[in-house]
Amino acid sequence: MVQPVQAKVMGAREWGMLITLSLLWGGSFFFVGVAVKALPPFTIVALRVLLAAAALLAFLRVTGRSMPRDPRIWLAFFGMGLLNNLIPFSLIVWGQTHIASGLASILNATTPLFGVVVAHLLTDDEKLTANKLTGVLVGFLGVAVMIGPAALGGLGSNVLAQFAVLGAALSYAFAGVFARRFKRMGVAPIVTATGQVSASSIMLVPVALLVDRPWTLVAPGIEVWAAIVGIALISTALAYVLFFRILETAGVTNLMLVTFLIPVSAILLGALFLGESLETKHLLGMALIAAGLAAIDGRLFRRKVAIAPDPAGSGKI
Repeated sequence: MVQPVQAKVMGAREWGMLITLSLLWGGSFFFVGVAVKALPPFTIVALRVLLAAAALLAFLRVTGRSMPRDPRIWLAFFGMGLLNNLIPFSLIVWGQTHIASGLASILNATTPLFGVVVAHLLTDDEKLTANKLTGVLVGFLGVAVMIGPAALGGLGSNVLAQFAVLGAALSYAFAGVFARRFKRMGVAPIVTATGQVSASSIMLVPVALLVDRPWTLVAPGIEVWAAIVGIALISTALAYVLFFRILETAGVTNLMLVTFLIPVSAILLGALFLGESLETKHLLGMALIAAGLAAIDGRLFRRKVAIAPDPAGSGKI
């Protein structure tokens, strides 16, 4: 008899890593917002992955690890780099040159919607359930409420830029499923992260040189370079180590939930360190996101079912 596949449930460790990842990626929209004022999209993306690859390769060398030489693994690195870096990074950065960061983050929050559908179609152990679908829809609503209707003011204009960010979200969903193969290949998360950004660098640097001709650009200021270093080391190198660790233990659908938490992280960081105020819409949005995450996680519902009285067994010991 074929045993039913059990849905993956995250523990405290996985939730902690997911929240940390949301903090690391939450800063990427800010960093990009600073960099796009002085540098073209492909140059930003190429610098992002190139510096991240250099940092991770240096870390591997210091810790005595080496990169695999199997051509099959490197082919997978290039596939992952295409789906998880080259396509989405380029689309998001280009999109942010035409639409506001708030609208971009709302559109990016469709990633779990795409993620549950792609995982349902392409995997055997992450099928779509009513809890998942409800949770994703409620979480997406929470993001929209928290960021506020003002961010939707540009919806309908710059349609190509909006579709670009949606295309990035879809690419991330496919990347999550594609990345499952690295665990089967026995590749450690730190090595997978390094291989992915290294392959992305090989693909993106020539594109940036041909399209942007960066040597002809005016030298950017120190704040732009600081943003580039931040997005490379914090929002890429460190973030992808966590990304592949969460994927290995919690699965695609759970990993994609990070896009719901990114706006929460950005707003809380602003309140803590920049003196920005928490408004009612922020609290309501966070409550909806929490409800959505609880529905997707499913443990509260299962616990309620488990403690419900059984009429057939009433009065029996």
